[in-house]
Amino acid sequence: MAMIACRSRLGQNYEFPDVTRDRVFSLRTKDYRMQIISIIPNLGSAFNAAVIRTAAFVVLASGVSHADEPATTPAATVTEEASDILKRVRQHSFQPLSNGFTNDAELRTHGVADLTNDDWKVNTLAVRDLCRQDAKVIPILLDAMTDLNLHVRHVAALSLGILPLIPDATAENDRRIAALESALLNDQEQVVRSEAAIALGRLLATTAVPNLKTVAEMDSSKDVQHQCEIAIERISKMQQDESLLNAYRRLEESTFNSVTTGQPAPDFTLADTDGKSWTLSELRGSKTVVLIWIFADWCPVCHGEFRELIQMKQLYVDSDVAVVTIECHEQFRNRVMTGDQLLTLHGENKKTPQAGYPGSLWWSHLSDPAGAVGAMYGVSPLAFAVHSEYINRPSTVIIDKDGIVRFAYYGTFWGDRPSIHKTLVMIQKNDYQFLHPKRLSLTK
Repeated sequence: MAMIACRSRLGQNYEFPDVTRDRVFSLRTKDYRMQIISIIPNLGSAFNAAVIRTAAFVVLASGVSHADEPATTPAATVTEEASDILKRVRQHSFQPLSNGFTNDAELRTHGVADLTNDDWKVNTLAVRDLCRQDAKVIPILLDAMTDLNLHVRHVAALSLGILPLIPDATAENDRRIAALESALLNDQEQVVRSEAAIALGRLLATTAVPNLKTVAEMDSSKDVQHQCEIAIERISKMQQDESLLNAYRRLEESTFNSVTTGQPAPDFTLADTDGKSWTLSELRGSKTVVLIWIFADWCPVCHGEFRELIQMKQLYVDSDVAVVTIECHEQFRNRVMTGDQLLTLHGENKKTPQAGYPGSLWWSHLSDPAGAVGAMYGVSPLAFAVHSEYINRPSTVIIDKDGIVRFAYYGTFWGDRPSIHKTLVMIQKNDYQFLHPKRLSLTK
């Protein structure tokens, strides 16, 4: 019997029998995954079984012509559109990645100095356009998970995690989860592994939990380990959330970069961590408003800003200034940041910065899924990778009581924006001149 060799990214070597096309497509029951596993003998330990299972599914998913599978054959127009979308990503020259961080190609340091750089727009619009397709785009994305271009793989993983699983299509859903598991275990780029973990969490992929736990303990990247922890927690809570899908589908490029200093701030409504709506215009005429786009719970700078906000509460209140922090994630991730959803993988003894936040946050922390409001305000969602996740530029916008934008600052790297203290001083002095001393610049 012909054998297929497999080596996991974690270093294990395996062989399993080749499976013919006819054999694959004869497996059409709810026990599809178990039937695949049953034809692979001598699996060894539970972890070995998980790795072999994933490898087998990837071979089956990528090695079989989709033309033989009527249920997942994309219409010609969908195929062409999806291929064109991914081609845009493949042909774009992105800023380089190194150890989970984007490095400016010219300066060779973390961040992107050029505020007009359009990496974020290529990423954002590709995901939007893929999310506007129906389920027939899934086979194209599964093929893209093995693309030589890491940015294509990243966009594919992100999109596969946003598009909902197909009702009553167990085999198709299993292939999707298997492809993401394979990326989690084997992809050489930690940004892709991180995105695969995030996707598995969003899909509530219970069958992926063993592999998520293994990678949470063994991956060479602490960032990927952490995303696995978040995914496991999310799956355990079974918190379905389609806000990201809806937000991406509604994105309109004409609304991007709509903020100009000295002009009225565009109104918006976002939900906080409790699901309560927060609307900018409701504070017009009564308070100066500070909008602060942060990264995520893995960001030490963001936690420093949270601590500073807690310490400066009374000074901000006395100055009649309202603060909101904004995160380009759906609500579950926001609640991890604020400590309303603590991670329990390693037990209650694991200390996290946000453990003491509940009851101390006096401002609203808003969810901006797909970075829709962020794109409107110029913060460039998916601008660059920080700690193995593509994220927005760190940004601060100050809006006066009349609703006029007085200050809009977009960071060139993860620490580039005014401190919480400096922000209040600018408001009190009515002086909005600021430039971070380490701000990246392409000019000599």
